[in-house]
Amino acid sequence: MLPLLPFFIFTGFFLIWPVIAVTIRSFKGNKNEWTVANYRPILHTGPYLHAFVVSLKLSIITAIIGSLLGAFFAYVIVTYARGKFGAVIDSISAVFANSGGVPLAFMFVAAFGTEGIVTKVLKDLGWDIYAGHFTIFSFTGVVLVYSFFQVPLMVLVFKPAIAGLRYEWEEASINLGASPFTYWRRVGIPILVPSFVGAFFLLFAGGFSAYATARALTVGTVPLVPIIIGTLVDGNVISDQANLGDALAVGMIVIATIAMTGYIWAGRRAARWRNS
Repeated sequence: MLPLLPFFIFTGFFLIWPVIAVTIRSFKGNKNEWTVANYRPILHTGPYLHAFVVSLKLSIITAIIGSLLGAFFAYVIVTYARGKFGAVIDSISAVFANSGGVPLAFMFVAAFGTEGIVTKVLKDLGWDIYAGHFTIFSFTGVVLVYSFFQVPLMVLVFKPAIAGLRYEWEEASINLGASPFTYWRRVGIPILVPSFVGAFFLLFAGGFSAYATARALTVGTVPLVPIIIGTLVDGNVISDQANLGDALAVGMIVIATIAMTGYIWAGRRAARWRNS
């Protein structure tokens, strides 16, 4: 255990202790008394509950888009991209998956804003994307931007699962008279489902906790929990609930913990096939 001691110290100081401190503060009132009043605005109909609903909706939609498109691209890459070309695609996916914050928001504004390059090109081709209700600064715009890093993240996470499908399994199925469709329906897809579900939970957690990109893109016009917490931490606190932001953070921690528990469970299910 001694070689792992620095890791435990690092994790405890930067992860475990902040979670404990935020949780304790969330049960403290303005006079440092114990109270549950900070959680009441979250549990009752209002802007804070609505922010959780919008954040969950955004996370689910982007996780679905990212997992479906990412799984398809991962299959194409494993099947057709090999050698150095596959390594280049992996590098590109890693760069895109870790893109975010102000640079990513600026890139999409420059491309899909009202005077963006892509917007002008599409308008010249006869399609004005701003003729309807679309705007890059809306919920739909945030979904578009989040999908930019959710899809390549899914490629990175799901590609090893597809690459781990053994040719012997397909060969045995064909020898037993199964068609390619039957192989995927009865063997390939059931084996990949745990990895797919785990990747979905990972994308959900990433979309739910993202802050900088949405903050820079919407300037708070889309009510997301991380943005509201950031506003409260910056000093815009409720006069009678100074620790409301901590309560919102605890709510996010609970939801993220549930998502990561699902990710760990799915990972263990997928490991059964990898170790067999």
